[in-house]
Formats: sequence, C-alpha cells, structure tokens
Amino acid sequence: MSAVRKEYKRVTTKSIVEMKANGEKISMLTAYDYTFAKLLDSAGIDVLLVGDSASNVMAGHETTLPITLDQMIYHASSVVRGVSRALIVVDLPFGTYQSDPKKALRSAIRIMKESGAHAIKLEGGKEEAESIKRIVNAGIPVMGHLGLTPQSIHQFGSFALRAKEEAEAQKLKEDAKLLEQLGCFAIVLEKIPATLAEEVAKSVHIPIIGIGAGSAVDGQVLVMQDMLGMSNEFQPRFLRKYANLQEVITNAVSHYIEDVKSVDFPNEKEQY
Repeated sequence: MSAVRKEYKRVTTKSIVEMKANGEKISMLTAYDYTFAKLLDSAGIDVLLVGDSASNVMAGHETTLPITLDQMIYHASSVVRGVSRALIVVDLPFGTYQSDPKKALRSAIRIMKESGAHAIKLEGGKEEAESIKRIVNAGIPVMGHLGLTPQSIHQFGSFALRAKEEAEAQKLKEDAKLLEQLGCFAIVLEKIPATLAEEVAKSVHIPIIGIGAGSAVDGQVLVMQDMLGMSNEFQPRFLRKYANLQEVITNAVSHYIEDVKSVDFPNEKEQY
C-alpha cells in the first residue's frame, strides 16, 4: 500500500529524504530542454535529472562519454528556466571529476553557478570519495550513482547486469554506505539484481533511486525519451513505455507534408 502523497511547493534534497522516511516513492525523469522540462514539472515530477544521456538521445552519440561540461551547463540552464517545483540534478560528465578532486569541485561549482541547478550527480564509490567530500564540503548536494555506471562502459565491456557476483555485490553495498557517510543525499542504482537493491535501500537512510533495480527501492528514474516511446531502438526489460510518440509524431509530420503538398495548408482562415 502506497503512502499518502505530500504536496511540496518546491522539492528539495530534504524533501526526498523525507519522502523515503514517510514511505512515499520518488518519481524522477531526465530532461534536457525548456519545453519538456516545463511539461514534466507541471505534471508533478519530483526530480528532473539533466543526464549525460543527452549525449545519446540529444546528440546521437553511442555513449555518454563525448558530452562536455559546457554542453551539460547549456542543457541544465534550459531545464532550470522551465521548472518551478522539481528538484534539478545535473550529471558531472566524463573527465570532469575522475581522479582529481580539485577539478571535480571546480566542475561542480561551474554547474551550480552557471546553470542554477540544485545538485550534481556523479558515478562511482570509494574511488571518488575525495571528490565527493570536497564537493559536499563546499555546500553542493551530491547524488551518487552505483551499479552499471555508463561512463565506465569501456571498462565493463557491455551494458549487462552488474553486481551478480558476490564480490561486486559486497563492494556495492560498502560503497552505498560510504556515499551516505560522505554526505550524499541520494543514490541511483542502475541495472543490478532487485534483491540486492532492496538490501541496499534498507541499509541506508538516504533515498535509493532505481533504474532496472526492482520495485523495493525508494524511487524510479527513466530516460524521458524512452518512457515516452520516442524511439523503438532501445527496449531493455526495465523500460515501460507510457506513450508511443514515435508514431504520433511521424503521423503528424506525414499529415503536415500531405497538407503542404496539396495546398490544404494554410487555408483561408490561416492567412493574413
């Protein structure tokens, strides 16, 4: 039985920690531009992630690696202008924080100052402890990301399920507790066994947001374009499509083309 939903005028990092404590599930989607951010925010989404997945769905790259800090700030700034309620979290892109805590802090500060976002997200556990510590100590909220971490795709070699083996599962559990101790306000768990995700969610006080991590976590995140059915190319088991915008948009454009070719558009009422 789901908890009674509390209405938040503005969702903050404190709000989503409170949601977990009250048993209210957290809704999270990606957004990369003003128009969609405004639509998602008005629908009542709790958290908007300006994900480095923009590299894939907005720019057409095969991985998240090519997107730059400047590009992330551009997308984040566009989202911020369309939102009045949701918490806005921005991914630190590949190469802006790994193995260099000072650079990590500079990157996080740039995102916060130049975009107006509310928090940053970065991938990794113990390996990124110093970077997380510096960013949190500077007063910047940090969301962690464990399990399948797309920025490490060349190290993994595939997008297969992570933490199936005991050693990796144990490290993930330890990393989750460490991230909480370092001051992260939430963690994304991507593509790991549901039983492991449930165990992690119960072991920490901060929210666990799942993507391909089962239903026993504290919230869910999906890429907006995927859940709206804007493409049929990506169809993992964890994805539920809530619309078929690929068909809707294709049909609308085809109809427009027909009307232009037949001089049905514009008609007399659509002229000056």
